[in-house]
Amino acid sequence: MMKLQTSQLALTMGARQLLAGLDWQVNAGECWCVIGRNGAGKSTLLRSLAGLRDVSGGTIEINDKTLAQWSLAALSKVRSFLPQGRNDAFAYRVIETVLCARHPYHDASYWDSDADLQAAYDALTEVDVAELADRDVRSLSGGERQRVAIAALLAQDTPLMLLDEPANALDLAHQVSVMQLFAQRCQTRQYAVVMVSHDLNLSYRIASHALLLMGDGSWLAGSAAEIMTETALSRCLGHPIEVFMHGDQRLFLPRSA
Repeated sequence: MMKLQTSQLALTMGARQLLAGLDWQVNAGECWCVIGRNGAGKSTLLRSLAGLRDVSGGTIEINDKTLAQWSLAALSKVRSFLPQGRNDAFAYRVIETVLCARHPYHDASYWDSDADLQAAYDALTEVDVAELADRDVRSLSGGERQRVAIAALLAQDTPLMLLDEPANALDLAHQVSVMQLFAQRCQTRQYAVVMVSHDLNLSYRIASHALLLMGDGSWLAGSAAEIMTETALSRCLGHPIEVFMHGDQRLFLPRSA
């Protein structure tokens, strides 16, 4: 079963302390939302968890092994990472872009297998862009390109998914469907998801847990129901947040100045 764990994790950016003493555990079946102001360290944390950035102190473990103990090939089969932005320099077709995510499973094989192609097309279908399979990725809209990136992540098919604003650039319908897709991965396949999101309402609908980064090194972590309160969110985001109940839904709104 998947487990991501940090012990006394510290992150800095220049002279700024972004995170201090983070003792945190993400288990299989959990969907965590990371919340904080711009510059609070959310993307830095995700890149560190993915093994793409050195930490200032403490340790990160996946399944009781530090990141340094994982080979890159093995790590690519257990964790995937969706960054905020991307730059498409070459004229790859959409299907070729998604197939790149299947590379960790090639082992001694050079060519894409039928299973790789099926996984890629299945992923494109899940995010509603299968009809774009032969298009040049550079010709896509921002929202279409984001869904292709998500399809690649799904095709990589790892039990730990690290997502930096996955709903960015998506229209409302696809924001909801994509976020629900990740929640379903947690529920039906017992995957673990850690995502950065600025949409409190959409995040609360799918997240089982929340990690709040306060921007001064301090943090709060726990179940979404316990952590996503008016007091904690207002402190975290630097603006008063009000919570309303609409039927059985909890809604978060910024208070008027």
